[in-house]
Amino acid sequence: MRAITYSQTGDSSVLTLGERPVPEPGPGEVRVRIAVSGVNPTDWKAREGGRPFAFPEVTPNQDGAGIVDAVGSGVSSVSAGQRVWVYLAQHERPTGTAAEYAVIPAERAVPLADEASFAIGASLGVPAMTAHRALTVHENGPTRLAPGALAGRTVLVQGGAGAVGHAAIQLAVWAGATVIATVSSDGKEALARAAGAHHVLRYPSETLADGIRDLAPDGVEHIVEVAIAENAALDVEVIANHGSIGYYADNGGDTFSAAVRASFAKNVRWQGLLLYTVGEAALTAAAEDVSAAVADGALPVGEESGLPLTWFPLDETAAAHDAVAAGATGKVLIRVSDED
Repeated sequence: MRAITYSQTGDSSVLTLGERPVPEPGPGEVRVRIAVSGVNPTDWKAREGGRPFAFPEVTPNQDGAGIVDAVGSGVSSVSAGQRVWVYLAQHERPTGTAAEYAVIPAERAVPLADEASFAIGASLGVPAMTAHRALTVHENGPTRLAPGALAGRTVLVQGGAGAVGHAAIQLAVWAGATVIATVSSDGKEALARAAGAHHVLRYPSETLADGIRDLAPDGVEHIVEVAIAENAALDVEVIANHGSIGYYADNGGDTFSAAVRASFAKNVRWQGLLLYTVGEAALTAAAEDVSAAVADGALPVGEESGLPLTWFPLDETAAAHDAVAAGATGKVLIRVSDED
């Protein structure tokens, strides 16, 4: 099989395309014939040395979609021939999705609705599951998402044109929330609106807090936060009593501070989010709810749905990593095969 690998950390030049034996699944594992591989910031950061390098050789990329090709003993959740989306394929393993076949734990291969493309499937994983977590950590719930689960709530998505922000808008709308998104340009405003945001505000702006309070006089219940270092003070200003701030990235700085009295007076819940350490129960809940949203048609991709797709062939995986590292808007995908 063709596979992208690296045997040392570094810039994208360490990625090489070569032939490798088709792997066999062991007990509790499945082999997926990858159609599309998704690239996330975590993929190039790991390749550069952001995590310990524990294997002689690694195939990168956590997310993808394809068809189950073989199953190991003890697997009953999926079967050969089934379409699936894949998450955390390379977590604590060397077998990511930038290859024609990937062997992964069976629980990380999730059935993909027949109506959903592999492009949708490969765009889920890290972004959609992170967004799900951000929307389910409120003190008063819900712990699961479904139509109506967030009815009557207002969600603020900071950075509504990013992959996580896009998924957060779509999932929150699907669950019945009113969504306010913040963006930095006309183009990104169009994307956030296409994703389904009810209101879109621009930053930076000295009147941003006023604009949010005008839309949510009693405060916003949930904040999905991409730049906590820059936005902590604003978040405290506009959040509702007992609200939650789910932050998942360090855009704009690696430390943050917030007003103590203003925070505890509102019983604010600060919730850090990292899929690698969140635990299997949260991952399973996210995978199930995200799949339900996909089946309902609630997570479309493409520019017309607020998430532009940038495609690369497998042999240009290095360029795909570089595009994500450079801040490409939307989702970067690698076409591994012509199946769909």
